[in-house]
Amino acid sequence: MTITQVLSQLRKKRRTNLSEVEAKEILRKAGIPVIETRLARTKKEALSLSTRIGFPVVLKIVSPDIIHKSDAGGVKLDLKNSTQVSEAYAEIMSVIKKSHPHAKIEGVSVQKMARPGVEVIIGMTKDTQFGPVLMFGLGGVLVEVLKDISFRVVPVSERDASEMIREIKGYPLLEGYRGQEPADIACLQELIMKVSGLVEKNPQIKELDLNPIFAYRDGALAIDARIILEVPTKVG
Repeated sequence: MTITQVLSQLRKKRRTNLSEVEAKEILRKAGIPVIETRLARTKKEALSLSTRIGFPVVLKIVSPDIIHKSDAGGVKLDLKNSTQVSEAYAEIMSVIKKSHPHAKIEGVSVQKMARPGVEVIIGMTKDTQFGPVLMFGLGGVLVEVLKDISFRVVPVSERDASEMIREIKGYPLLEGYRGQEPADIACLQELIMKVSGLVEKNPQIKELDLNPIFAYRDGALAIDARIILEVPTKVG
């Protein structure tokens, strides 16, 4: 199915919050590199997927009612074997059921523990006057602490994408500050362009966040993703 067909089906079901697994599948279809992520509905599935993907892995709660998974205690990192996965799964479910007793829980996502890189964010929100607006900045918790971000109105040109990256104060980090691995700037520009294209072609997307994206010397990889759709208008 095309991206538009997938989104149309979700909207027919009156779904607005996509799961992380669904959001990453949309991004993958748009040509955006995302870390392989699979949904496990049971502990047995989590163990099977972990073995298939290869350790170490990350488990994250999958629920349309829980947006900030880490804050809720729904994330377990760097799980090195089946025993740790089993314990992590049980712990996540126990914590979430206590802190969010009414949340709909679909299971957990299982993904490979990625090699660290420079963390950046690409996001989109809709402005009442300008429409879709794209954002770029340093990612992870830094986006909330430093608010070092740049904005452009969609559609974003190649020049816009280049300027968005270079005008943030943290740009020296992307160049390889004090011997750190530099980021592939051309790849980040291409990612911004692809997100712009995805948003432009699919106006039913209300909000979108790729955070963090790990930027490497030879590419980039979206580690977490969030997509929220517009509320479907009632017919009749």
